[in-house]
Amino acid sequence: MSEQERAARRERLAALRAAGVDPYPARVGPREPVAALRRRHDEHDAAWLEAHPERVAVAGRIVALRSFGKLLFLSLVEDGARVQASARAKEMDPAAFEFVRGLDVGDFVRVEGPLWRTRTGELTVDAREVDLLAKSLRPLPEKWHGLADVELRFRRRYLDLLVNEDARRIALVRSRATTALRAALDARGFLEVETPALQPLYGGAAARPFETHHALYDQKLYLRISDELYLKRLIVGGLDRVYEIAHNFRNEGVSRKHNPEFTMMECYQAYADYRDMMELVQGLVRETAERAHGSARIEVRGEKLDLAAPWPRVSLRDAIAEATGIDVLAAADLGALREAVRGRGLDPGDAPTWATLVDALFSAHVEPRLVQPTLVVDYPRELSPLAKRSAADPRLVERFEGFVAGMEIANAFSELNDPDDQRERLVEQAGAKARGDEEAHPLDEDYLQALEYGMPPTGGLGVGVDRLVMLLADAPHIREVVLFPHLRPEGGGE
Repeated sequence: MSEQERAARRERLAALRAAGVDPYPARVGPREPVAALRRRHDEHDAAWLEAHPERVAVAGRIVALRSFGKLLFLSLVEDGARVQASARAKEMDPAAFEFVRGLDVGDFVRVEGPLWRTRTGELTVDAREVDLLAKSLRPLPEKWHGLADVELRFRRRYLDLLVNEDARRIALVRSRATTALRAALDARGFLEVETPALQPLYGGAAARPFETHHALYDQKLYLRISDELYLKRLIVGGLDRVYEIAHNFRNEGVSRKHNPEFTMMECYQAYADYRDMMELVQGLVRETAERAHGSARIEVRGEKLDLAAPWPRVSLRDAIAEATGIDVLAAADLGALREAVRGRGLDPGDAPTWATLVDALFSAHVEPRLVQPTLVVDYPRELSPLAKRSAADPRLVERFEGFVAGMEIANAFSELNDPDDQRERLVEQAGAKARGDEEAHPLDEDYLQALEYGMPPTGGLGVGVDRLVMLLADAPHIREVVLFPHLRPEGGGE
């Protein structure tokens, strides 16, 4: 916007105030929502409107303004619904007509008058009264697309929503998806709860936390990386089915699939295991897609996917072996696995542990191939310190992850409820942390104490809400589905 344009709007604002017009009044006055008006009259033609005269009032933002001398047309938008208003010099007081002529695109107004249709059939409110509700001091962008503007779209999301229909569509899909998730869990008898976002000790995931400080208690606190350990405390306390749709915070990189602040749905069910969670996640995703998208059949980047079909299951061991020819359980320590990776002509990178190298192999060579909905099951114990060991193979745990369109959207366990086994695993994690693994789990004595009171067999499931919305909206980047994503400082480098 040029300084000249901004100065002109400031001059008009000063003139309004000098004339005694409040450019930001507190009251709107009687009106009918634009969407409701259109529902009542969209089928009525010009003759019907002339035979049934009605004075109506609407309010909205001016998004277009056309002048034909003594005839003005204003396009108004309110909550996504659009209607036209006209101002005809012969039907208005001259001062009122000049007032309308001095309005700007972006201003909010209330328009009152009879309805008519133009020669082109456009439903129109013929203004008899026009009230200014809020003066806009900056013009709206005429175009808001193209690679040069991508980051600015996210910094000025309010403008993106105003002029980019796809941004509004995605916001609506997200709202419907979270509502649908809640409805599906409520219908299954789950209780929605809230757990602390500020925690004296973080846990529940392999991630580096954000740290903060409470001044009164002189106490270090962490923004939660997961609500898992608090939700399982509630299972110990006798709340047998609980869930939370919560913001988590991880001090990690930003990518197409990662934002430092993100939304997870986690739920825990007593007297269940990971097989029950397999059925649950398929039901939740199907019902959410049907309610938020209209169908469980979706298209993501040109791929047609059916979220309602039974999801096939493959073990992590077999998936890696098929993709790379490497049996990760046969190469049972870091040195052996590095040699196996090199033997296949691949780069083992600098993974510090056997488990992290397994995870790296899976992420690089398997995950991108999992386009159709798939459950990857039975993970190595070292990758899952909070999951119950497999009775069939103690090297494995009862865990699965759900993948769609080459992206993980769900993670679930048969939850480890043996306090001695859990202590052993967390001690191992503490050792890894001491050796420099910033994402290792800390030793949580309070959680271990809770387990010692007894936790029933429990199945736990986490679903990434942002990623699920990416699928349902066919959005290519997590920034598209987070209204205010994390961005580098304005003007900063890479």
